[in-house]
Amino acid sequence: MGHIKQFGKNLYDNRIWLLMTLPGLIWLIVLKYIPMFGQVIAFKDFRFHADGFLASVIHSDWIGFENFKFLFSTNDAYIITRNTVLYNLVFIVLGLILAVAVAVILSELTKQKLAKIYQTGMLFPHFLSWVVVSYFVFAFLSVDKGLFNSVLGYFQIDPVSWYNEPSFWPYFIVAVSQWKGVGFSSIVYLAAIVGIDRTYYEAAMIDGASKWQQIWNVTIPMIMPLIIILTILNIGSIFSADFGLFYQIPRDSGPLYPVTNVIDTYVYRGLMSMGDIGMSTAAGLYQATVGFILILLTNYIVRKIDEENALF
Repeated sequence: MGHIKQFGKNLYDNRIWLLMTLPGLIWLIVLKYIPMFGQVIAFKDFRFHADGFLASVIHSDWIGFENFKFLFSTNDAYIITRNTVLYNLVFIVLGLILAVAVAVILSELTKQKLAKIYQTGMLFPHFLSWVVVSYFVFAFLSVDKGLFNSVLGYFQIDPVSWYNEPSFWPYFIVAVSQWKGVGFSSIVYLAAIVGIDRTYYEAAMIDGASKWQQIWNVTIPMIMPLIIILTILNIGSIFSADFGLFYQIPRDSGPLYPVTNVIDTYVYRGLMSMGDIGMSTAAGLYQATVGFILILLTNYIVRKIDEENALF
């Protein structure tokens, strides 16, 4: 009984803070937890019912893991899984290196006005939709009036049909992804770097450390816990892909499917052509489950190496 009274007293004492978190809690429950009920569709042969969505879910027949078998029994299963995993591995590694490098560079700028201009310029692409970015890319890759083919024409080189040449697109995808995301990712690391006690750098300078040595021996170790936590979280989404990046940027060009088709775009095309909601739900559940397992596994490995830097 005493524990209940103490719990009630804690709620009352912290009522203001709890009220402040209430909108976020409601958003989390409504948009994240309640929709989990829909995961049962992954195990059903979903059929629409006249009484609405809930009736459709209830009256659809159970088919076990048939939706999962259909998803991964196609000839494209290996390609879409390979593309999704390899692209995300590159995004995680390259994105981490570039984001930390940009954050370090920005932290070394002495002129605050100039630093703000750079920060704003690098952050701006993050707020552009992939549709807008796809037109920017098209301005470079258009066969007739694209910048790249205009440069090739200046050197008397035949124009390239970029949207029909798969060999170039892994580089285009990675470049566009980093251009759009690095600025936003660097903000977190920049905030951590700014919060480092300057006495560490003063001590390093007294010991004769160069600027590079200060970065390598002071800055990087101090932000390493943040790097590890964000990397663990990113690994959890290694089986998920940014739909806009892989669908809008290549403009859904068929010849590029071998290098741009990922699980998300494959499921979308399957849903649009066959209307198979069960398979789409199965793919989403598969991605979420594998991501959750990878987070647990990665965190376990980190905890074995350095318990203080683990996520939990």
